[in-house]
Amino acid sequence: MVQSSESLKLYESYLRGERKSSDNTIASYMRDMRQLADYLDFHTELQLDQAGERDLVAYLDYLRRDGKSPATISRHIAAMKSFYRRLLVTGDIESNPAASLVSEKQEKRLPQILTSKEVELLLEQPECTDAKGYRDRAMLETLYATGMRVTELISLNVSDVSLTVGVVRCRGRGKERVIPLYSKAVKALSEYIEFIRPQMVSSSDEESLFVNVSGGRMTRQGFWKIVKTYQAKAHIEKDITPHTLRHSFAAHLLENGADLRSIQEMLGHADIASTHIYAQIIDKQLKDIYNKAHPRA
Repeated sequence: MVQSSESLKLYESYLRGERKSSDNTIASYMRDMRQLADYLDFHTELQLDQAGERDLVAYLDYLRRDGKSPATISRHIAAMKSFYRRLLVTGDIESNPAASLVSEKQEKRLPQILTSKEVELLLEQPECTDAKGYRDRAMLETLYATGMRVTELISLNVSDVSLTVGVVRCRGRGKERVIPLYSKAVKALSEYIEFIRPQMVSSSDEESLFVNVSGGRMTRQGFWKIVKTYQAKAHIEKDITPHTLRHSFAAHLLENGADLRSIQEMLGHADIASTHIYAQIIDKQLKDIYNKAHPRA
């Protein structure tokens, strides 16, 4: 028997070292497994490596009674499968109690996008009266111009931007791609890089394109708060996240005639099947318009 705390430490090291999982995956899997460990300790006095399939099924039933969504329960199952698969490989357990667990059936929902007017309204919110306003406008314009993931956006360095050519070089998911910038994004970035960023960086050696008030690289959490602040100022009722602008970027390009292959390239999707979801969004919008407007619909 291995104490749950020790098993979790070893598992976290495995996720970081061998699996090279993202920080988000590590945080969510570790949180889920700690919750399972607490449940087992309180209800059964078992350690994680002593739990059987019946114990895990009982825990999932407990989560359902607690009102957890199918998506949350599926994530718990994924964490358990990963954790116990690792224990089986290391010889700490003889059989995998999570092997037969099946993820919850989830209703496939199309991602929410903003209308063009809502995007314009959001992008108008940063007031260029101080350094923060110039920086925020440049970040929002860059995100909507490129459709980057938020991690890719905050990972940009100054050297990744070519304002004369009007492109930005982005690295994500093991690939590098070059994405064009529209003129307003180039203008916002030019003003920020030339006049604002030099005042904000904590050191002349700082490479980060977008920096926080302390002069270091902007964080995911910091940018998320920026987006929520401007959503509130714009009085947009939709729940906007940085990813909402990525989805809106792709849907608006497709709506205005861009082909799926080009959008796939700009988004950095490995499989075009991932990009097809935006065609479904456009189809749904057309059907909604038809049903509302056609006199016999």
